[in-house]
Amino acid sequence: MFSRLDSCLVIPPPSGRKPLAVIMFLGGAFVGAVPEVTYSYLLELLAEEGFLLVSVPYNVTFDHSRAAREVYEMFNGCMEKLSASGVPDTELSAADLTDLPLYSVGHSNGALLQLMVGSYFSEKIPKANAIISFNNKPASVAVPYFEQLGPLVSQTIPVVEASPLYSLATSASGDAWKAFLDTTSTFLKGYDQEAAVSLNKFVDQLPSVINEVTQGASEFKPTPSENRDLFSKSYNVPHTLLVKFNADTIDETDTLEQVLRSRVESTGTSTLEKVSHQVSGNHLTPCVQYRLTYLEENEVECRISPDFVHLFRTDPSPLPRPQWSLKDTRVLATTVAHWLDQKKGR
Repeated sequence: MFSRLDSCLVIPPPSGRKPLAVIMFLGGAFVGAVPEVTYSYLLELLAEEGFLLVSVPYNVTFDHSRAAREVYEMFNGCMEKLSASGVPDTELSAADLTDLPLYSVGHSNGALLQLMVGSYFSEKIPKANAIISFNNKPASVAVPYFEQLGPLVSQTIPVVEASPLYSLATSASGDAWKAFLDTTSTFLKGYDQEAAVSLNKFVDQLPSVINEVTQGASEFKPTPSENRDLFSKSYNVPHTLLVKFNADTIDETDTLEQVLRSRVESTGTSTLEKVSHQVSGNHLTPCVQYRLTYLEENEVECRISPDFVHLFRTDPSPLPRPQWSLKDTRVLATTVAHWLDQKKGR
């Protein structure tokens, strides 16, 4: 059961339970814009562990500095309202939220924004960060052939706007959009018009990113090297857990560990821990959903409409059917929850 407060998604613990702590959650690039679809299983697992989740959606941009500051402001604005009025549509009052510890969980690009928030600010920041699948590659690596893309993107805008997916996204009243919502309703538990708005924002990110490129964006701000320097000198969150999946081919947690280790040692009061080989999964494990079709116990199959997929593919060959384990996502949630619970008295 979730509710929306301003732009944030609020997921309380099961009915009748007072939260152990508040978790600010930040998802990855693109998927972080609609966490009720892309992270619902992980968020519900963490809520079942007793945490109050406040997920902050954000749009993809090359300006990570701006995104981090906006996330910080949106989250604290939401917390002010929760602290004044309690959690909407629940029995949790403002008094139930008084003096709760504040933690943060972030995945991929969301993990990057976590670190930036913890480096830009020293007040109203989490006392502990769980950083999952950290990744901060240069734009030329993060976006294949990006350096050759700039001069051509202005020619692609009419193509994007003419695509069936973009038309579907910008015509919320059309039959195609309703069909898409009917499909995603298996993830959304009784979707409403606000869910339609969230999904519309999800798809609308592509033209906005293209627009940044046409205006001259060629690298993320700050650059990855500037971020590493920032974290090594200014990271303020006292306790940090780094989570690396054993089959994640684009993870950069090891590099981040080296950067943060020097910061932790210089403060003398911070802690840094990492889990890797004991956590099975890949970069998409946090996004696995239990509402997908079961293959066998603890296993699911991702089924995507061929018409939807081929909007993005020119290769006519059949797509493989990826399989992920729900068990990996449950282990992730348990690992993070157990670690955060240990930080309550510290």
